[in-house]
Formats: sequence, C-alpha cells, structure tokens
Amino acid sequence: MLGVCREFCHNCGMHHFILYLVVAFIYLAVAVDFWRTVRTPQEELSLKLHSMMIALGLLLHGWLLYDDVLANGFNLGLANVLSAIFWLTVLTYWLANLKHQLQSLQAFVLPPAALFALLPAFYHKVHLIEAYGGLFIAHVCIALLAYSLFTFAALHSLLMMIAERDLHNKPTIIKLPSFPPLIVMEDLLFKIIGVGFILLTITLASGMLFSEEIFGKPLQFTHKVIFSIASWLIYAWLLFGRFKYGWRGRTAIRWTLGGFLLLLLAYVGSSFVLQVLLNR
Repeated sequence: MLGVCREFCHNCGMHHFILYLVVAFIYLAVAVDFWRTVRTPQEELSLKLHSMMIALGLLLHGWLLYDDVLANGFNLGLANVLSAIFWLTVLTYWLANLKHQLQSLQAFVLPPAALFALLPAFYHKVHLIEAYGGLFIAHVCIALLAYSLFTFAALHSLLMMIAERDLHNKPTIIKLPSFPPLIVMEDLLFKIIGVGFILLTITLASGMLFSEEIFGKPLQFTHKVIFSIASWLIYAWLLFGRFKYGWRGRTAIRWTLGGFLLLLLAYVGSSFVLQVLLNR
C-alpha cells in the first residue's frame, strides 16, 4: 500500500512538472511569435490567438498555484510567491490589453513569467503557515496583488521608455512594432500605480495594526518593513508629483522603477536570505 502511495505521489509530481513546462512553453511561444513578427504589423487573427493562448496559460498556471499553495496547508515558499506574483502580473496585462492594445508589453511580461512559472517545479521549498485565519489570508492576497501591480507598472514603464526613445528617433536595442499613444500609456501607468498604492497602504496598515494576530509577534522594524515603507513613500511622492506638478515621461519612469526596486528588496531580498541562504 505504501508503495502504491509513493508511486501515486511520484506520478502527481511528474504531471505537475509537465504542466509547469506547458505553461512556460505557452508564455514563451506567444513571446517568440511576437518577436518573430516584430517588424510587421500583426493580423487581428494572430492577436486573438495570442490572447487565447495567454488565457489558457493563465488557467493552467492558476490551477498549479492553487494546488501548490493550498493543497497541504498554506505554502508560502519563495518560488510559489514569485510564481503567484507573475501569474497576477500576466493576468493584469491580459485584462489591460483587452482595452488598451498593449501587445508590445508581451515582450517584457511573458519571458520572466515563463521563468518564474517554472521556478516551483525546480525549487519546491516548503514554507508552511499552519495556523492562519481570514485576516492573514486577506493580508497575503492583498500584498501579492499590490506586488503584481507594481511589477506590471515597472515593466510598463520600461515599455514607455522605449516608446519615448522611438518617438524622438533615438537608437534603441529593442525594436517593437507599435505602441499606444504615450499619453494613453502614462494614464494607464498612473491608474495601475494608484490602485497598487492603495493595496500597498492596506498591506502595511494591516501588518502594523494586526502584526501580533497575523504573525504571532509584535511589529518589528526589520529590513522588510523599512524597505516597504520607503517604497510606499516613493510611490506616494510620485502620485503627489503627478497631481501637483503633472509629472510624466522620464521623471515618472525613474520614480516608478525606484519604488519597485525597494519593493523588490523588501520581500524578495529578505525572503531569499531567509529561505534560501539561511534555510529557514
């Protein structure tokens, strides 16, 4: 009986591994096809096919995440969290693309999404949170959504940088076929940052007010907390500058990338040290 159980678990693990490969292949296939036709306008049928393939990848990716994160407790291993953030980032792109025609953003979103979607298949570090309640789950979900929106904003700002250089006929390493008008891209960027800022505010506030209930200990000003607050201040200043002084273009891009870098250090940096280097 024990042998049968082990064989079943082995087969499940192999099926998961194959599905991870399928998800990564879908994301990369869309990105490669986009790059293949980068110098020519894409047909409507091709764009619809890309959208359907991304939707299929999202469905498979989401099912894998649900199984890995919630199957045996609440597994918040670094690989699972990064995979979840990029699943949400791709979902944000897919939804935004339905309205704003952001196909060029595929070049920035899908390759890293393929990489991080594969990460749990190769690095399945278990970091179980055994005792958790509704408040903790809400805190984690809001934090992941905030991180994904800021990831999208950072990638979108890179696209804006290339679009701006292309608009002024400056040489760029990356050549993309078309862009929405810059004013449309900027408007979308600040909408995404605005929603992300609200979610990040809720994340920080809930973490501070309910630290003992959520984490089982009083609030401690760790590197993670300090970097998160610094990132919050940068995004707050960026939104204020947009409202008060009409910041746009390179100024908006620099502040967006600066805030994202600090947010990256806040979670990914601290989690990498604890879970990978220190094995906690």
